[in-house]
Amino acid sequence: MQVVWFKRDLRIHDHAPLRAAAAAGPVLALYVHEPSLLAQPEMDARHAGFLREALDDLTRRLQTLGLSLLQLRGDMPAVLDALHRAAPVSALWSHEETGTLASFARDRAVADWCRAHGVPWHESPNGGVVRRLRDRDRWSDLWLSRMTPAPLPPPAHIEAAAHPLAGLQSTPDPLALGVAGADIAGRQRAGRRQALAELDTFLSERLPRYRRGMSSPLSGEHDCSRLSPHLAFGTLSLREVVHAVWRARARWLARLPGPDQAAALAGLKSFESRLHWQAHFIQKLESEPDIELRAVNRLYDGLREADFSASRHAAWCAGETGFPFIDACMRALAATGWINFRMRAMLVAFSSYQLWNHWREPGLHLARQFTDFEPGIHWPQVQMQSGVTGINTLRIYNPVKQQTDQDPKGIFVRRWLPELARVPLALLAEPWRMDAAQQREAGCVIGRDYPAPVVDHLAAARAARDAVWAVRRQPDAAGEARRVYLQHGSRNPNREGSPRRGRKPADDAQMGFGF
Repeated sequence: MQVVWFKRDLRIHDHAPLRAAAAAGPVLALYVHEPSLLAQPEMDARHAGFLREALDDLTRRLQTLGLSLLQLRGDMPAVLDALHRAAPVSALWSHEETGTLASFARDRAVADWCRAHGVPWHESPNGGVVRRLRDRDRWSDLWLSRMTPAPLPPPAHIEAAAHPLAGLQSTPDPLALGVAGADIAGRQRAGRRQALAELDTFLSERLPRYRRGMSSPLSGEHDCSRLSPHLAFGTLSLREVVHAVWRARARWLARLPGPDQAAALAGLKSFESRLHWQAHFIQKLESEPDIELRAVNRLYDGLREADFSASRHAAWCAGETGFPFIDACMRALAATGWINFRMRAMLVAFSSYQLWNHWREPGLHLARQFTDFEPGIHWPQVQMQSGVTGINTLRIYNPVKQQTDQDPKGIFVRRWLPELARVPLALLAEPWRMDAAQQREAGCVIGRDYPAPVVDHLAAARAARDAVWAVRRQPDAAGEARRVYLQHGSRNPNREGSPRRGRKPADDAQMGFGF
């Protein structure tokens, strides 16, 4: 019995383990709901809801190949034990996974089980991440070599193995397995059809607006690709998206020259770079799994931890900081599970600099909020936007300026902060500047109907910048930054051309989780 273990690769297209297992013998398709992973602090019911929809879709698609999907609950080694006792497992097939430390520990336990029972475990590379990478010098070429072959079609023929435990347990519902939080109606829906629809409309219709619209939360909701949850859960493979981009470029080049064509080609260049960066950041966690817990640059451990303010953190989580643009973004994220990449960077930076809170707890909160949570993008990005890598530009966002730049008419802020609906536009980014008469006229008394600012954001930003730069001026800062760069940094970041022609991403780029 060839066991194909589905994890965050919930598709039948471009699935090398499924094809290889089908060529080796009768196949058992397996998904395991693992209590140890479901209980992790990054997990939220919105992830479980998306997962349930993706598994339902995968089940239907496997049925077209003559397979059923066996879903079991338990720790993976124990599940393998039960399967092996019922019907010997000839081999285990799966994709490599770059996940949290919990999934890393799980994989080590699975490897131990396979060795102890003489069961070969065949892991296929997933996306552009390179396991056991020795250095970054040729990483971009390796990425391209992974992306160039055409995506694999589903197997033409699969012989189904009997489900030895199918009658012993009903299909678990991820939402009923004790995951924290509550699912939300506003999140994206899962499934292959939804993923392909997003990909098609983005490349054929929305692409000319992408570069202009992706920075604002008002336009980004519609103008960004919205593919990030589908890539995170694997309903689409990265290679499928890259090839779709290459095909789209040929179609747009064949059109008559004009503004739409120029905007679309520029959008394709930006989007393809972000696809490259997607794997670039996941590679950081693959190469150093414990950076979800400690700063990649060790000199920054202890920088903020002792100053953590639970009250400021709670205000930030609830969207009650007194800074309308921050609060609107947090409330939109809570309701929809998504916000565009620039706003994600701003939220992390505001928590880290103006609120001076250590990045771990804010990172966990955002992980629970993002339907598209991808550990390998999330934790390196959280550290980068917190200024603790030692090799990246410090990006301290002024929340007032960001609001006037990205939401100049106040549409987004008024949508998510109805208590500010009658505040004059000239004061909407700084409602605390209203005098008593203006507050009465707007029906918004600061401190009662809407919070006063939790900090003086300009003074807090100056103090934070000074504290971070003090670390950078330490005698051993250059040596530690060099170590971080050699392990994780991109090479030749200013080289011209798209990733397809070998461009390496700049590490201080505002890469989009949520691109």
